Amino acid sequence: MLLEAVKLAQHAIRRNALRSFLTILGVVIGVGAVIAMVTVGKGATAKVSADLAKLGSNLLFVRPGQFGPGRATTDAKPFNVRDVEALRAQLSGIRAVAPVAQKSVKVIFGSRNHTTLVTGSENEYFVTQDWLLTTGRQFLDSELRGGRAACIIGQTMRKELFGPLDPVGQHVRVGAVSCEVIGLLDSKGQSSTGADQDDIVLMPLRTFQRRVAGNTDVGSIYVSANDDVDTGKVQADIERLLRERRHISPGEEDDFSVRDMKLLVQTTVGTTTVLTGLLGAVAAVSLLVGGIGIMNIMLVSVTERTREIGIRLAIGAVEGEVLSQFLIEAVALSSFGGLVGIVAANALALGVTRLIDVPYLFNPGMNVLSFVFSGLIGVVFGYFPARRAAQLDPIEALRYE
Repeated sequence: MLLEAVKLAQHAIRRNALRSFLTILGVVIGVGAVIAMVTVGKGATAKVSADLAKLGSNLLFVRPGQFGPGRATTDAKPFNVRDVEALRAQLSGIRAVAPVAQKSVKVIFGSRNHTTLVTGSENEYFVTQDWLLTTGRQFLDSELRGGRAACIIGQTMRKELFGPLDPVGQHVRVGAVSCEVIGLLDSKGQSSTGADQDDIVLMPLRTFQRRVAGNTDVGSIYVSANDDVDTGKVQADIERLLRERRHISPGEEDDFSVRDMKLLVQTTVGTTTVLTGLLGAVAAVSLLVGGIGIMNIMLVSVTERTREIGIRLAIGAVEGEVLSQFLIEAVALSSFGGLVGIVAANALALGVTRLIDVPYLFNPGMNVLSFVFSGLIGVVFGYFPARRAAQLDPIEALRYE
């Protein structure tokens, strides 16, 4: 009986090929939109997470002044080396503390020049930023203490100034300072804000302060906590210590800010996840529209085939057989549309992710769920027309013109 119902449903679909195609198209668009939106959204979330992770592990940014809507201040006094030493001496569970001072400077090599962000720091900067060297070495203690003009450059600087040449051992002019290139940083690419992290020149902090910046200011401090340490506790300890050092009375607002990168990552990922869910929900509406289209076409099919149904019922077919025939037809249309939609969606998602440079993450669970849901759409929206066909009065159906 079931095999016969399947054959009849297949015959009906082939007999009205164009109408069946248009019916399937609604499901294809619905399934395709849901899978494509969710896949691209998850890829974007993964890229944001990876970009933020490149900034460092268990990292806290400490900056003078307050930053945020309605509370931005830029007149707070900068940090100094003594603040950095106090953090190193009094904080527990700390892997590295790196002072950072920065200035935009023109860097020259031969006939080439490039304006970039020059950073003054120490070797702990590499720890806080999880940054490795491709070639060369880190700063020597004598370079850090004595203020010798040595520098380490990023991949963008290498390309802009040296092209295919090995930069290690060469001398560049950073502003008015002649500086030996002693190392080349590994590539990190763009950050989540679009900034080129490889466009950098790194110098010993004291050299930078004396010969480039002309002051002893420390613009920010990067603090990297151990993996087994709660960064929330570290943040509280930093805030307590800096309030003491900056003589901030109880009840007064901090004139500095401490940002936990872990919380920033969680907030950003949570936001992109919510947006992905909203996009998927909006796309799911089109799948429901496709189901309504199936019900509409099946109702038309029942009306057109009233006499056929009457003849089947008159020669002995029971209601269950007629119900199965039309229900199988609806499920076949929706399921085939689901399969085509899955293929189209993954092809579209692959193209879009490559276009916007985010990872393509195939989600088997989402694809299986979409196929099952497309079948359920056929059952839900096909049941009413199938039930209507099964309950036709054979005599009235035979009289139908």
